Amino acid sequence: MQVAERRFDDYEVGDERRTTGRTITEADIVLHAGQTGDLYPHHMDAEWAATQPFGRRIAHGTLVLSVAVGMTAGDINPRAMSYGYDRVRFVAPVFIGDTITSTAAITAVRPHPKQPERYGFVDELVTTTNQHGETVMVLTHVYLVER
Repeated sequence: MQVAERRFDDYEVGDERRTTGRTITEADIVLHAGQTGDLYPHHMDAEWAATQPFGRRIAHGTLVLSVAVGMTAGDINPRAMSYGYDRVRFVAPVFIGDTITSTAAITAVRPHPKQPERYGFVDELVTTTNQHGETVMVLTHVYLVER
């Protein structure tokens, strides 16, 4: 990881970056289920999942979110921190063996409403796709950034 100090005025709408791919494994799903307690058959029961519309087990949405956002965290910026995630949508299923990639694009920069002289918000649209180029998840990652 690199340290990349960027203050609020250093961010520009349209800046974009793309991650490398990450293949989702059965071990990822089992570990995530154990950590979260989400043992729903959609994720854990191959026989049951085979009878459902997708025909096989799917990764947890929260697993996909965690991996997709984690892949975008290549730089450490001591002047910014995650403020949260807006408009999270799981657009399509992610299956065991799928490789996901994320693209993160700055879509908005705005002053903090209560402390505009100290902070601003940066919105980054994260679009995650599978190996077929199909969008599987979208969200807006909101950063709180020092001026």
